[in-house]
Order: sequence, then C-alpha cells, then structure tokens
Amino acid sequence: MRITQRVKRILDHYESDNPGTKANLARILMEGKLGGTGRLVILPVDQGFEHGPARSFAPNPAAYDPHYHFQLAIEAGLSAYAAPLGMIEAGAATYAGAIPTILKGNASNSLAPAKDQAGTGSVSDALRLGCSAIGFTIYPGSEYAFEQMEELRELADEAKAAGLAVVVWSYPRGPNLDKVAETAVDICAYACHMAALMGAHIIKVKPPTEHVSLEAAKKVYEAQKIDITTLAKRVEHVIQTAFAGKRIVVFSGGEAKSLDGLYEEVRGLRDGGANGSIIGRNTFQRPKADALAMLNKIIEIYQGKA
Repeated sequence: MRITQRVKRILDHYESDNPGTKANLARILMEGKLGGTGRLVILPVDQGFEHGPARSFAPNPAAYDPHYHFQLAIEAGLSAYAAPLGMIEAGAATYAGAIPTILKGNASNSLAPAKDQAGTGSVSDALRLGCSAIGFTIYPGSEYAFEQMEELRELADEAKAAGLAVVVWSYPRGPNLDKVAETAVDICAYACHMAALMGAHIIKVKPPTEHVSLEAAKKVYEAQKIDITTLAKRVEHVIQTAFAGKRIVVFSGGEAKSLDGLYEEVRGLRDGGANGSIIGRNTFQRPKADALAMLNKIIEIYQGKA
C-alpha cells in the first residue's frame, strides 16, 4: 500500500501509537476514491440498534441484509464501513479485506429511558473479524458520562495495545441539554475536545449550529470574537479544538434531508477543513442507484470538483 505525503503527515500527529495502529489508520485513509487525500467518507450502520429496524431499513428494504451495506460501501468507493458486531459478522468472510471495517463497540436503543450505552463488541471481536478500528459512543452531559469515559479509557487502551485505531462518537446529551444545545457550536466543540483528550484517533461529532449554549462560553466567544457566522467557520473552530487539527474529525449526516441541503452542508464541512463525513440514514434509506450517485457527488465535493 502506497502512503501519500498527506497521509504520512496525518499519521505523524499520532506520536504515541505503535506501527499496527498507524497501519490500520493508513488503511482507512488510503482506501476508496478519497484515498490518500486526508479526506474520508464512512458508512455507519448502527441505526437498527439506535432507532429500530423498521425506522432504519423499511424505506429501502434491501438494507435489512447486512451484505447490502458492505456492497454499497465498496461500490461507492468509501473509506470504511462501521457497524455493530452482528452486521459485520454477517459479511466478514465474503468481504474480508475488501474494505476497512470499524466494529461499533457499544450501543443504545430507543426502548431504553437512560442516555447510556451497553457494551456490544470487544477488541477480540474486532481482531477476529479483521477490523481496522473499534468505535465507541460517549454522551457528554449524560448522567452516565463519567462511566462511559472510564469504559472508553479501558477499551481504547486494549485496542491500541492490539494495534487497532479508536473511533469515538461524541454526542452531547443529558438532562441539562435540550435539542438546541446538543448541536450548539460551543457544545459540539467541547464534545470534540473531550474525545481528543480521551485518546480518539478519529472523532465523530455533529455539524454545529450558530447557537452558543453555555453562558460562560458566550462571554468568551464574544470577547475573543470567534467567528461562528457560517458552517465553515464553525467547523473550523471545532477542528481547532481537536488539538489544532492534529486529530481526524468527521461529521455526521444526521436525519434524512434533501440532496441540496446535504450537498450544501458537505461544502461547508469541506471549506471548514473537516476530514470528512460519516453518513448513514441519508445513504442506505435511498435506493442503491440513488445512494451511489449521492455518495459520488459528496466525494466530488471533497475533491473540490463540485
């Protein structure tokens, strides 16, 4: 596998990691149509756990089949495919080595009242299945946030020792955060920084809005004249919190939206210096041909062609 200078510079930022972990990061960064550019588009399919099967897959019934998602990610030329244990097990042999995989190591579900996650996959599972990384969700602001951080610390230590990369979904949620606060620029930036401090190699956060939630933060944003007037500027600020851009940060696609809205958002992410997008429902809830066309356009945007 040839490593581009751009990817080598990114790997150099991970100064404490062993060759195995860097090799797995390189696998993801060098894969697909964006390989070698420092940009990523990842397909995550954990929504069956999070939202339920019908809400996730009924709009496109082919997506009930785990093989469908492997095929979609491969045909689209994506950087990696992330999913819970059972989904990856269901295609592990057929698609071994065809695309880097990320095992989602914990999960929640919409039947549970608590803002918490259960462990659903292990480092040994990830190694057995040939994954490049293990993923983990934390909910900064949740009553269970400290327990989740401790669980992540243990999992990340084990994963790094085994040569796996660590991907952290950092989604602010909890009793003191309403829906507006969950995507406020100061809260998204805080969540991103927490994931970096926890040792994440790749950080997943939501695109930030112009809202500033914390009163103490508002004073700083105003005093320091931090520009948050456009999505690109807000993304630039979030990237800054990831050790001045020395950690890989990708942004979620969120709820299903129009193509024009999605493309406009991706342009803002690109212009703000995001490493890429991790897009689930907006991808697999569309017919395959439509999803492939959409992903190709997103890749072209990150390539600066659209």
